[in-house]
Amino acid sequence: MEEIEAKYLDIDPEGIQKKLLATGAVKKSEVLIRQKVYDYPDWRLDKMGAWIRLRDMGSKVTLAYKQRLGMKDGVANDAGMEEIEVAVGEFEKTAMIMEKAGFGIKFYEEKKRITYTKGNIVFDIDIWPVLPPYLEIEGPSWEAIDKAAEDLGLDPQKKKILSAMQIFDIYGLREKDFLVLTFEKQVNR
Repeated sequence: MEEIEAKYLDIDPEGIQKKLLATGAVKKSEVLIRQKVYDYPDWRLDKMGAWIRLRDMGSKVTLAYKQRLGMKDGVANDAGMEEIEVAVGEFEKTAMIMEKAGFGIKFYEEKKRITYTKGNIVFDIDIWPVLPPYLEIEGPSWEAIDKAAEDLGLDPQKKKILSAMQIFDIYGLREKDFLVLTFEKQVNR
C-alpha cells in the first residue's frame, strides 16, 4: 500500500503548532517513539531501499515493511513509499522473534512526535536527537497534502518525498552510522 506523505524540513515546532490550531487541527498526542530497524545480516533490504521497522508509540506497537518507491540517489525526492504495517502486542517480545528469525538490528532510535489531525490529514512534528525538527503531512492524495501545506503557509513546491534516512543525508549524517540514537546517548557503529 502506498503511503502518501511529504516532509517539510527545518520547521519551528511551536510556530507550526500555533498555525495548526489556527486552521482547526486538533492535537492528538505527544509521545516518545522508540524503534528498532531490521535487515538481513547482508543488508539486502537496504540495497533495495527497504527495511523492517518495529515501533513502540506508547499505546501502540507496530511492525512494518517499508520500501522507497522510485528511489533516487542522494537527497532527491523519491516517487513515494510502500508501507505494510500490522499491530503487534509487545515491543520486546516482537524484537526477540525478529532476532531469533535471523534479522539483525540496523539501529535502535528514539524521536519525539507531536501529532495533529484535521479531517483525513495527519500532521506529525518529528524531533530527533541530532536533526532539526521537521513536519510530516500524510493524507489521501498529493493534492490534499499540498492544500494542507498551503493552509500552514508552506510552499508545496518545497515538499520533500524522502525517508528519514535521506533527511539524515541532507544534514551530512548517515543514519546507518548509528547503532543507537537516543536523547540520552548516541553509539556509532
